[in-house]
Amino acid sequence: MALIGRMRRPVSERGFVIVAVLWLLAALSSLAMIFAAYLSASARALAANDLALQTEALVSASVELAAYQLTLTDEKVRPPRGALHFQLDEASVEVAYTSEAARIDLNYAPKDTLARLFVVLGARRDAAAEYADRIVGWRTRPVQGSENTEAARYNALGYSPRQGLFTHVNELALVAGLPAVLVDRALPFVTVFNGSPDVDPAIAAPETIAATQDKSANQQDWSGNPSASPNDAAAKSQSAAATNPASTAKSPCYRVETNIRFRNGRHTTSAVVFALGDKVEPYRVLSWQDAVELRHPVSLRGSR
Repeated sequence: MALIGRMRRPVSERGFVIVAVLWLLAALSSLAMIFAAYLSASARALAANDLALQTEALVSASVELAAYQLTLTDEKVRPPRGALHFQLDEASVEVAYTSEAARIDLNYAPKDTLARLFVVLGARRDAAAEYADRIVGWRTRPVQGSENTEAARYNALGYSPRQGLFTHVNELALVAGLPAVLVDRALPFVTVFNGSPDVDPAIAAPETIAATQDKSANQQDWSGNPSASPNDAAAKSQSAAATNPASTAKSPCYRVETNIRFRNGRHTTSAVVFALGDKVEPYRVLSWQDAVELRHPVSLRGSR
């Protein structure tokens, strides 16, 4: 019996060693899986970061090319818009640039212009006038020593109106009483970089032209005739602008819309607003937005 016990002990020890080895292999396998997952996540992160850097470089190149084209011409005959196309870094880049004079400036537009814009975009006449009042109240500094009635409107909202110039068009969403859907409709037609109460009817959208036309010349279309649609009013206003245009604004600021298509199928868009400068500083970027819906897509035949 003692002999049999001595024979079984080595077998038990060998089994223990085998189990320990199996546990060690399992631990090493888990470590390998964790390391592989880490490498995969790192590769994806690096690829996304590389794409972001590549996109930023292409958008910067688009802005520089647009600024270069604009500086080639004299300021008096500088084109209000243009387009270009180039291929770089395994990407096809389409660029359209338009003067900010095509948009209504929230800081300088008259109250009537703002009211007409909201009417064209679908608001009732009385509501549109109230919205315009709130925008003027947001951008206007209160008279010293008088009651600040505009700020009192915002007490329930938990913040105060700027009562200074708009710094970004997205501030429009903070103006008291403006419906979010109407703000979304208005954003493609407004800016804070025009610097003038007027627009350039040659490049402005029909909605913008309809809003900047004199009320008496278009009263039956935008307010007096409830059956007239905003699109009809905009079309008639654009036709009138061709024969008797309103005051034409010129702005040193341009909006560059970039449409980038990579060979791997990825697609991205950007909108950058820049101001033309001088020989020391040819241009200065004022606004940069990625992943935007382009309003002036470029379509150049034979460029692909």
